Amino acid sequence: MAVTQGNKVISSEHPNVESVNFNDLTWTNIIKPTQLEMDYLAKNFPFHPLDLDDCLSRMQRPKIDEYKEYLFFIFHYSIYNRETRVSTHDQVAVFIGDKYLVTIHSGGLESLVKFFRECQIDEEVRKESFSQGSGFLLYHILDRTIDAYFPILDKILSLTEEMEDMVFDENVEAAQELATLRRDIITQRRIMFPSRAIVADLENKLKRFTKTDISVYYGDLMDHFNKICETLDEMREIIEVYKDTDFILGTDRLNRVMRVLTIISTIMLPLIVLSGLWSMNIPLPFGADPGGHPYFFYFIVAALLIVVFAMLYAFRRKRWI
Repeated sequence: MAVTQGNKVISSEHPNVESVNFNDLTWTNIIKPTQLEMDYLAKNFPFHPLDLDDCLSRMQRPKIDEYKEYLFFIFHYSIYNRETRVSTHDQVAVFIGDKYLVTIHSGGLESLVKFFRECQIDEEVRKESFSQGSGFLLYHILDRTIDAYFPILDKILSLTEEMEDMVFDENVEAAQELATLRRDIITQRRIMFPSRAIVADLENKLKRFTKTDISVYYGDLMDHFNKICETLDEMREIIEVYKDTDFILGTDRLNRVMRVLTIISTIMLPLIVLSGLWSMNIPLPFGADPGGHPYFFYFIVAALLIVVFAMLYAFRRKRWI
């Protein structure tokens, strides 16, 4: 049996179940859920068993399930790894009814954990967040979650701006950095776009759980989501341009190197033929036999230089160099 101490539910059987209430609205928060917590919810709330199973699954896509007494939905949030500079995602499962709100997550969403603690210790925060119903409380949770995402977005924008200098710097290999940033942007889009769709559907479905008009508030949330998604789209296009630019510049640098090497090889070929011709062990005009001409060496050098300059002149006329 659970024992309530203040706003916290303490039990040896259900140690991860906490709650905070104001008037007739209760917010229950579960961090790192196990089957014990799901059994607790099954006994105390009218939740469908399949929804409770989804709370323990880490492979669920964002979704909304609507029932007569409550809504169940799952949304994802981004966790940015500063070392790898690639984001991962985690999920929050939410049950919302007329008199209750239940959040189930791993504890990685710091804005949600912090807001719950504020509601526990600060009566003014509880009064502001709880007074207009569970739908309005959910708005505050989502609002803080989306606000916490903007520093991640700013970091990606900063990396995108730095990437431009790297692409045009011949001394820097930007391909690996571009691939890392491109991968992170794709991950962010995979997280934020489905979440935006979930929030768009929530507005009409939550009207029965609020005491005030929430269209303005959820409209503000949608503005934030739209801004984020549009920014991610823009950054994806920029990274694609940088990727193509890096490929073009890299190909151009390679072509310049290959052009120089080809010219050197082409010039050396007739020189090798001429020098090899007079090195044969047979009598030749101006050959290297004991009776040969004393200026034979200078003649060979002059012949080689004439060939070199003639080929350079021909390459220049054809604008190959």
